[in-house]
Amino acid sequence: MNVSNKKLLQGVNLYLVGMMGAGKTTVGELLAKSLGYRFLDTDSLISQVAGKSINEIFADDGEATFRQLETNVLAEVSSYKNLTIATGGGIIVSHFNWSYLQHGIVVWLDVPVEVLHTRLQGDRTRPLLQDRDPLGKLQALLEERRPLYANADVHIHVEPKSTPEQLTMLVLAEVKKVVKSSVLN
Repeated sequence: MNVSNKKLLQGVNLYLVGMMGAGKTTVGELLAKSLGYRFLDTDSLISQVAGKSINEIFADDGEATFRQLETNVLAEVSSYKNLTIATGGGIIVSHFNWSYLQHGIVVWLDVPVEVLHTRLQGDRTRPLLQDRDPLGKLQALLEERRPLYANADVHIHVEPKSTPEQLTMLVLAEVKKVVKSSVLN
């Protein structure tokens, strides 16, 4: 653990946002380790709370029920400190969720849609991708969500060949800039 990283953030949570397949969980776990934080994934927590998979929630109860569970889980985790939290790709769609996200530092992992498509090919665990044209669906979702993701405190442009370790170092460097600028203001 890098003590200076933990000290710099003073317990403020990091929220990773971005499209499905952006690497939020992988990078989030590495960030948590580097910061000496705990790692949480909102989708995993939602599955635990509901007692079923995300696919089953969508199929049995619908997207609206999933989104409400997502807000409930976010409300709960945002009351804690020293967390790195990987969020679901659509968490930013609800304006209400921003009231929780803004208590921490929001990091957008911005991955080119073609890279997302390649990463997610054959993944049957993503209800919103169960579509005849998964690439078209990803493009439409990204276009709809891009202005919302742009509200993040930190915007990380992910290069196709970036490793999770490189992204972790980049996120830490950019977060330090945000923290230092907010201390100076």
